[in-house]
Amino acid sequence: MKKRVLVVDDDPKHLLTTRDLLELSGYEVAVHNTPFRTTEIVQTWKPDLVLLDVNMPGLAGDRLCGLVRANGNSRNVLIMLHSSNDEESLRESARHFAADGYICKGDIAGLRRKVAAALGC
Repeated sequence: MKKRVLVVDDDPKHLLTTRDLLELSGYEVAVHNTPFRTTEIVQTWKPDLVLLDVNMPGLAGDRLCGLVRANGNSRNVLIMLHSSNDEESLRESARHFAADGYICKGDIAGLRRKVAAALGC
């Protein structure tokens, strides 16, 4: 059974590129282009990992991480922040909002490596 990854990002180009890279690595991938209804999708689709863009209008991904964590049914899902923010601020956001890690956008090798490590692949 393939591991499931939900990618949440408001940038359509980045959303599709990330989906394609993860699918080529053998994951089942769903994408969502807004932070709104993410908690509902996590509960319904039950991904093994959620990649959250940090800089989304209306509700930043790091804050969304806290909302997903607050929901009892999705408390144990793995969440990684995925952003073009600098590594230091991403690390701090991940720590502060109880994310399981972070990945800098544009780091394709890091994306593959960190997703595989998080999912035990």
